[in-house]
Amino acid sequence: QVQLVESGGGLVQPGGSLRLACAASAWFFKSSTMAWYRQTPGEQRELVARITSGSNTNYADSVKGRFTISRDNAKNTVYLQMNSLTPEDTAVYYCNIYNTRNWGQGTQVTVSS
Repeated sequence: QVQLVESGGGLVQPGGSLRLACAASAWFFKSSTMAWYRQTPGEQRELVARITSGSNTNYADSVKGRFTISRDNAKNTVYLQMNSLTPEDTAVYYCNIYNTRNWGQGTQVTVSS
């Protein structure tokens, strides 16, 4: 059974940084495109960033230049480095094996002074 476990969320002031991590128990991690999504109450889940098995990356326009997605295949882990955070980045962030129904439990990120 595939498990995705996110960590690293929390409360941060505007302009601050956080790094999220997602540890995957999938044997096929190395060959999978991985993604981070976020969701606020009443809204649809939004794709934030994704990274292919070859480490090609894509970002939502709202986070380009501020967020960086990366992966460590030796640790079966994908990361999301988030810099210059704003209150609009407040959401629950989810890890996903892209185009599958495999999701983590989510981690709350709150940006507030």
